[in-house]
Amino acid sequence: MFSNSDARAAADLPLLAGLNPEQRAAVTLPPEHALILAGAGSGKTRVLTTRIAWLLQTGQVSPGGVLAVTFTNKAAKEMLTRLTAMLPLNARGMWIGTFHGLCNRFLRAHYKLAHLPQAFQILDTQDQLSAIKRLCKQFQVDEERFPPKQLQWFISGCKEDGLRPPDVEVRDAESRKKVEIYQLYEDQCQREGVVDFGELMLRSYELLRDNDAVREHYRRRFRHILIDEFQDTNKLQYAWIKMIAGLPGEGSHSAILAVGDDDQSIYAFRGARVGNMADFVREFSVQHQIKLEQNYRSHSNILDSANALISHNQRRLGKNLRTDAGAGEPVRVVEAPSDFAEAEWVVDELRQLVKGEGYERKEIAVLYRSNAQSRVIETQLFNAGVPYRVYGGLRFFERAEIKHALAYLRLLENPRDDTSFLRVVNFPPRGIGARTLEQLQDAARAAGTSLVDAVGSLPGRAGANLGAFVAKVDVLREQTAGCTLREIIEQMLESSGLIEHYRADREGADRIENLEELASAAESFVTQEGFGRDAVALPVDETAELTQSPASQGLDPDAPLLNEPLPAPPLPVDADTGETLSPLAAFLTHAALEAGDNQAQAGQDAVQLMSVHASKGLEFDAVFITGLEEGLFPHENSLSDHDGLEEERRLMYVAITRARRRLYLSHAQTRMLHGQTRYHIKSRFLEELPEDALKWITPRRSGFADMPASFSIAGGARPAWGNSGIHSNFSAPAALPARKTEPSHGIAAGQQVFHNKFGEGKVLSVQGEGDDARAQVSFGRHGVKWLALAVAKLTVVE
Repeated sequence: MFSNSDARAAADLPLLAGLNPEQRAAVTLPPEHALILAGAGSGKTRVLTTRIAWLLQTGQVSPGGVLAVTFTNKAAKEMLTRLTAMLPLNARGMWIGTFHGLCNRFLRAHYKLAHLPQAFQILDTQDQLSAIKRLCKQFQVDEERFPPKQLQWFISGCKEDGLRPPDVEVRDAESRKKVEIYQLYEDQCQREGVVDFGELMLRSYELLRDNDAVREHYRRRFRHILIDEFQDTNKLQYAWIKMIAGLPGEGSHSAILAVGDDDQSIYAFRGARVGNMADFVREFSVQHQIKLEQNYRSHSNILDSANALISHNQRRLGKNLRTDAGAGEPVRVVEAPSDFAEAEWVVDELRQLVKGEGYERKEIAVLYRSNAQSRVIETQLFNAGVPYRVYGGLRFFERAEIKHALAYLRLLENPRDDTSFLRVVNFPPRGIGARTLEQLQDAARAAGTSLVDAVGSLPGRAGANLGAFVAKVDVLREQTAGCTLREIIEQMLESSGLIEHYRADREGADRIENLEELASAAESFVTQEGFGRDAVALPVDETAELTQSPASQGLDPDAPLLNEPLPAPPLPVDADTGETLSPLAAFLTHAALEAGDNQAQAGQDAVQLMSVHASKGLEFDAVFITGLEEGLFPHENSLSDHDGLEEERRLMYVAITRARRRLYLSHAQTRMLHGQTRYHIKSRFLEELPEDALKWITPRRSGFADMPASFSIAGGARPAWGNSGIHSNFSAPAALPARKTEPSHGIAAGQQVFHNKFGEGKVLSVQGEGDDARAQVSFGRHGVKWLALAVAKLTVVE
């Protein structure tokens, strides 16, 4: 037994040096159940690893008597690395790992009792989906009515709730069929000797539940159980913890140290139950609760904002973050007239942070609530030549659903595009298998034609299915003839079945938002290129030189070139190549350029873009939280649900506490959603922040129409939208900015200049005077452009 005198002696151990009082109290707790409320940036990983080291060094437990559960392999490896640095021990035999990793180890040791082969295999998510598809094909399951992806979620959800097929409630014919398929899937996995991730947890739990000797062995063995990120545990994981530890009165010999933060519980959509923390306190009669409130990451203006915000949540255990780092800079709040202007401002401020204030790009993060928001920001970063990386996901034009949509659009423009044909001929699924496509490719190769031209040579059902797909694309091409770019995309999304396909996907909401954002991308493309959103052909804009004379278009031959917006010619001309382009072809070129360029290389200093969910556990010197508008953040799906709104507030809390030194919050008066301009009010979360911690960069409750000429962002840079012709009076962006009454461009050949769209370039020549002056500029990424200086707003780079 560890005595009080032993504890006093152990308190002087070197490994406790540098811990604050709360951390030290958590590390040196007696062997009893305890809950550690660890705030953001409070050093919880240090507490967990030091607790284990302290238990080992003081002889309270052997390495084999510790069970430590983390949520990621990265966290488990970090814990082991720190432990081996603290103590001269071989930590490889210790049970430290993720829930799934530890359950795999447990089942390997007891494979016979678990009724598994010794060398059982684990199905990852994709393997599991393939197994379900194979089963559906074997038993002729109607995949239109029961999509394999939906069946996968159903099965995984049942396992997370600890339910086998006989335990699932059957409410109707549909649920009965799903349960039947679940049973067939279980039989198939057992026959093949494989387990999925959910099975690892469920079978481990059941083995402990049903085998008294095994359960008692592990309860005696693991004297200390430590669980990280306890707020993210689901129903089955908590049940497994109770089974392996034993509730009070069940002959338990274990002490559980649960570490978590209910204010950072943001994974309810994955099954996480923040209520597990309160249940743990009640069911284990927890007497020790320690709050780690000392933050080592952020300044107090940032922390005060986080504390004030989260205090509006009612169902929380309660804590307040504090720091010794001082107040720091105020939290900057910006209101932009549009999402495009918001993105311009973000990029302008990013450039100032890097060039003017010495921030590293990799230490700057731009956060957004919805992945679809990244598209506008990515476009501005691309145009400005700023390297960026989308953390935990793909860039907008690289996302699978967007690639599918673009493939359909390319087939409208060019039906003989074999790459696009192969990508979507069976997506969404329409009964065209790999064997059919192999036959089609053989036929095309033999005839020396494209795939679409070879479709007629395939007989039977295969040829009929392929012919139906080709006919679908042909009909869509006829239906969209003469339509605007936005109308083409909207019609394609409906006719292709992409929206319907992802609507049946439990996690398809993000993908649908991205597809709808594609319509907004098209709308922004035509607007930002300087022509009306209803145009059905690509007009000349301020960035291109006319290759047809005014006289050839029936216009006044004496009219100054590009002095006013000109009507679009029936066949628009690309000034760089001389090629005639449809609006669709121009947009596809734009998408390809953005998808294939500006990708940060490994190790390159690049701005980090990510959703707020993806940012959890990370920290940055400067953080931008964008899109703070009602319906976006908090998300519209949460507004009618109290629990949902509290989770959104926790998500905002996580976002705020990512920032170390500087925090920016922004919202837009108008935002392009689903190809339409929507008007927004600012998020309620902005009203819940302490006024004395904020600095309103733009006049609060005011538009930009009255913004003084001396207005400046930190570092003295004018807001980028001041050069964009975008106004704050809820009007659509102007086709072309208004001309200066007294133009004075000061541009000369040989100068380095910056353009909001094309980035940096070199002036090759200048022609004309006053409003008619034009400059020929070579941009590294976009080639040589003729720009009207009364419009282009070039900035000389010193």
